[in-house]
Amino acid sequence: MSYTALESRYDNSDSLYRRCGRSGVLLPKISLGFWHNFGANDPYERCQAIARYAFDHGITHFDLANNYGPPYGSAELTMGQLMDEDFRPYRDELFIATKAGYDMWDGPYGNWGSRKYLMASLDQSLRRMHLDYVDLFYSHRYDPQTPLEETLQALVDIVRCGKALYVGISRWPLEALKVADRYLRERDVPLLIYQGRLNLIDRAPQEEGILDYCQEHGIGFISFSPLAQGLLTDRYLHCSFTDDGQLEGIPEGSRMTQGRFLKPAALTPEMLGRLKAFNQQAAEQQQTLAEMALSWILEQRGVTSVLVGASSPAQLEKNMKALL
Repeated sequence: MSYTALESRYDNSDSLYRRCGRSGVLLPKISLGFWHNFGANDPYERCQAIARYAFDHGITHFDLANNYGPPYGSAELTMGQLMDEDFRPYRDELFIATKAGYDMWDGPYGNWGSRKYLMASLDQSLRRMHLDYVDLFYSHRYDPQTPLEETLQALVDIVRCGKALYVGISRWPLEALKVADRYLRERDVPLLIYQGRLNLIDRAPQEEGILDYCQEHGIGFISFSPLAQGLLTDRYLHCSFTDDGQLEGIPEGSRMTQGRFLKPAALTPEMLGRLKAFNQQAAEQQQTLAEMALSWILEQRGVTSVLVGASSPAQLEKNMKALL
C-alpha cells in the first residue's frame, strides 16, 4: 500500500525538537539510527514499519553510515528502497546523515580519512540511497595517519559541490575537534555536530571536555549507543552468576548472544549491580530503565539529540516515552 504520512506528525513540535548548536537546524530529540536492524538480514517490511512510525511521530532525522548492515552498505540500500516507496514526496522534511571512516572495501583507499576514500564513499552512498545529496556527512572516525587538513578540506569541498549540506565528525579526540572547528569555520563550512558515545555507563564526552567544548562553540552533540547496546534496558536484569562466576540467564536472541557488539564479558557482577541500582532509581521515578537512561542524556548540557535503534515500532514507541 502507498504511504501517506500522518498529518499530526508535527503536532508536538515545540517539545520534539532542539536547535543544533548555533545553526538553523532543528533535530528531533530522539533520532532514528540505522546501525542495527536495517540491513539485508532484516525483513524489509519491519524496517519499513519502523521508519514509517518514526516519521509519523516527528522523527525527521535518519542516521546511517556506509558500513551499516550487515553486510556493509545494505542499510543504505534499505534507505534507498524506503525513499523510492515511501519518502520521496517528503524528502525536504527529512534530515538524512551518512558517514565514512571505517573499512568499506579492499585495498588502500577503502578506509580511514583520505580525500580519495571520503569522496568515493559518499558517491557510493548517494547511489545506494537514491539521493542527490545528504543533509549531513560525517568523518566517522579520527585518522591519526592522514593529515587533518586533508580530511577537513575534503569535507569542505563535499559541501561546496552540493553533495552534503552540513558536515560533522564522530569520535574525534578533543584536540582534533578543536582543529576541525577552527579549520571549517575559517572556510565558511562550520562544524554542525559531533557524534559520540554518551550514556549512564560511558560518560567519556563529558569527562574529556568534548561536550563542554561543543556547547561553548555552538556545535551540536548527538549521542549514539544511549542504551549501551541494550545493557540499559530490562533485558539483562534477571541474569545471575554461579558460585564459580559463570554468567547465566542471557535472553535468547538478545544482542549479547550474537557477541558482535555486546559481549558477555561486558556484564560483570559489578556491572549487573550498577544496572540493578539504576533500575531501582528509575522505578522510584516511575520510569523504565531505558526511559530514564534516555532522559538522563537529554538533560545533559549541550546535548541536541539521542540516536536510538529499534527492532519494532513498539520498541521505538517505548523509547519516545523519554520525551514525556
